[in-house]
Formats: sequence, C-alpha cells, structure tokens
Amino acid sequence: MLEPLYLQLAQHDVLSDAERSMLAQVVSGGKEFSVGQDLVSEGSRPIYSTLLVEGLAARYKVLKSGGRQFTSLQVPGDFVDLHAFLLKTMDHGIVALSLCRVMFADHTKLRVITEKAPHLGRLLWLDTLVDAAIHREWIVAMGRRSKVSHLAHLICELFIRLQVVGHTNGTSFKLPLSQAELADVLGLSVVHMNRVINSLRKSAAVNWASHTVTIVDWRLLAEMAEFDPTYLSMTNEPR
Repeated sequence: MLEPLYLQLAQHDVLSDAERSMLAQVVSGGKEFSVGQDLVSEGSRPIYSTLLVEGLAARYKVLKSGGRQFTSLQVPGDFVDLHAFLLKTMDHGIVALSLCRVMFADHTKLRVITEKAPHLGRLLWLDTLVDAAIHREWIVAMGRRSKVSHLAHLICELFIRLQVVGHTNGTSFKLPLSQAELADVLGLSVVHMNRVINSLRKSAAVNWASHTVTIVDWRLLAEMAEFDPTYLSMTNEPR
C-alpha cells in the first residue's frame, strides 16, 4: 500500500531500506472515502497526516456565495495534509473526487522522523515544498495563461505525477472529473469549461473520452502549455 509513497520519494533521492521500514512503522491503518466526502475538513485540527494511496482528491475553498475553487489535485503517494503537522489548524478542505483509499501517519511518530532520521525528514519536507511549487504554477496559470493553455498545463502535470507512481498506461491516464469539477479547477462556468475542453480536443494534442485522457502529441501539448516540469523537482539527487 505504501509503494506510491516510496516511488514518489525515491524520485527525488535514494530512499534506503531503513527509511522504507521507518515509514512502514509510521504509516498505518486505512480508510475509504466515497466521491464528495472530505478526507480532511476545513477548520479541523488533525493529529495525524493523511496519505492518499489510491484515487484522486482535491484541496478546495468555498466562498460564502457557495462558489468553490480547487487549489490543487492530489494523486496516490501524496500526503494531502503533511503541512498540518506544523500548521495545526486546516485552513482548507480536501475532498475525494473518486473512491479514495488513505492511510494515516500519527504526528507524534512524524516528530520522531524529524528528530532521528534527518534525511527522511528532508524528503518529507521536500514533499511540502513541491506542494508549494504546484500552487505557484496554478496561480500563474489562473492569472496569465489562456484557458486552453491552463488545461493543457494541468494535463501535463497530472500525467507526469501519475507516471511516477505507476498510474498511467502508456500515454493515457484516468481523469475521473466531471466538467463541473474541472470548472472548479480552472475557475470557469461549466458552459465555458465545455468550450475549453472542445478546443483542446480540436488541437489534436490529446484524445479525451470516458474520463480517459490520451496524449497524442506530447511536444504539441507541452508547447501549448509552456510546460516546464522543473517545479516538480523530479531529478534524483542528494537532498
């Protein structure tokens, strides 16, 4: 069950057998969440951090008007709220966009990692830094990219992140989001979202049907998105 986490951390630096063993001792339990359920609720004060091992989830904020904005998507291998270890109170919610299976890391055990396994602690710290980098890219996309470019960038990002944890099939991956949920990612109306998806389909960069996205021309898609994966820190080097 921890393989997605191992794969993700090992993408950044060598993960020793001892570190894998320590993670296996820290992360335990298990729970399933159905579509629409909160994995973590805004305002909560979790005493553990939640590891997504299967499914797709999203960080979100809701305005008083009822409008919802997704601020990132979470894939298997992500600690969806590792930052809660230090921030304590959640200022946003995390919702399941598909059937999600999770495991938990007690904060007292995470503290032991930071004190007794500094290299592993740095790798987990890097996990939160990549989260921050993803947020920066999403802000740029929201504010400065065309909506078609924004969607193309999202597909590039998800493909690479899912590929790392073995959740792609060739150049295809599952994207179980409704148009309304995609609209909450891009900050659009559902009608406008439909037009953006159709425009991307017409570009011949992707095939998109039945919640499966197939990248037909990566070079074209990356060019449309102005995609540079540097922010995902996928190089394996000493940390």
